[in-house]
Amino acid sequence: MTALGCPSPPPPPPPPALPSAPPLVFGLEKSSLLKEALASSDPGLGAREDVRQLLMRRKERFRSDLQWILFCSDVPSLIQEGPQCGLVALWMAGSLLAPPQDTPLERIVAVALQRGYTAQGEMFSAANMARLAEEVFGCQVELLLGGLGEPNRHHVLQHLISGYPLLVPYDEDFNHEPCKKRGHKAHWAVSAGVLLGLPGLALGPDYEEDSELKGLFYPAPGKSPLLPEEPPEAVYLLSKQGKSWHYQLWDYEQLCESNLQLTDLAPGRSTDGKVYVVPPGGVKAGLCGQSLLLRP
Repeated sequence: MTALGCPSPPPPPPPPALPSAPPLVFGLEKSSLLKEALASSDPGLGAREDVRQLLMRRKERFRSDLQWILFCSDVPSLIQEGPQCGLVALWMAGSLLAPPQDTPLERIVAVALQRGYTAQGEMFSAANMARLAEEVFGCQVELLLGGLGEPNRHHVLQHLISGYPLLVPYDEDFNHEPCKKRGHKAHWAVSAGVLLGLPGLALGPDYEEDSELKGLFYPAPGKSPLLPEEPPEAVYLLSKQGKSWHYQLWDYEQLCESNLQLTDLAPGRSTDGKVYVVPPGGVKAGLCGQSLLLRP
């Protein structure tokens, strides 16, 4: 009230809020593309359903004289924009590191740019990918050298069976599967499970059979995931990458061979007028025979 008993005039309205600046990732245009990509992310059918369909469609690939045990984790799908396969694979892996995980792809891209790990979204250094994962997710990262074969094979399989992701560079074929192009088709994928083919032995109470697909088993609820004592006769990794919504099953040895022959930068990279961050020693020093095991 004023001294004369009249009501006080209302306070002036607050000044209009200034529009927030768009995030500086690749500039406004690229930032919009990233937002559209995030909006189009999709969990897909889920690991078990994807594997069921793969087994039913490709019966000739999966021997009927074996029992198949699936250890799997669900990770979301995200279609990449440009050469962001490694950053998208890391984003997908994040769901298994500290759920519920809500680190946006834009933050991963921004940190990679700020640290000088990338210029266009490419990641030609597994060591830099390890540093990036540690910073954005606060996770433990083991940089695995010498390939996915012996003596690392058992360690990799037990890691996947325990529910943790594997990030692996490889050469991508036309159907997204591993091939050997000397690094010219270098690509990143996340593996989030493993399918083991074992001789037809009694599996016991540690496993339960799929209700729809005979011969496919899962670890029973409440059981500790351990590699079966019987050596598997076939091993497939359950993998995703940034050009498909669905999981694929990749032969372990095929991926191992692809990972071990990443030696050269694609010739077109040096003539497309763009800048790429390639470590000293090139693709061979940065990616060949290397992969990352991530844990919370």
